Amino acid sequence: MMVILFVRNILIGILSLFFLFWGITLLLSAYSLKNPLEFIMLFFSSNFIILVSGIGVLYAAFRLWGTCKEKTDRHESIE
Repeated sequence: MMVILFVRNILIGILSLFFLFWGITLLLSAYSLKNPLEFIMLFFSSNFIILVSGIGVLYAAFRLWGTCKEKTDRHESIE
């Protein structure tokens, strides 16, 4: 059961990192647009993608950190 949760959190982190880099690329490409309405739409949508994927990265990092800390605490209590 722990292996499935560990793999799930790693996959969430990898997908979130992909969308984080994609959002940053969209944000940088928004500055090359000439139409102000397109710029605003792409700017805010890329910021939303960055925000959501950043939350995904933090979620996966804290879950993995908690899992690793729980394993070390369990091993210390046995000894």
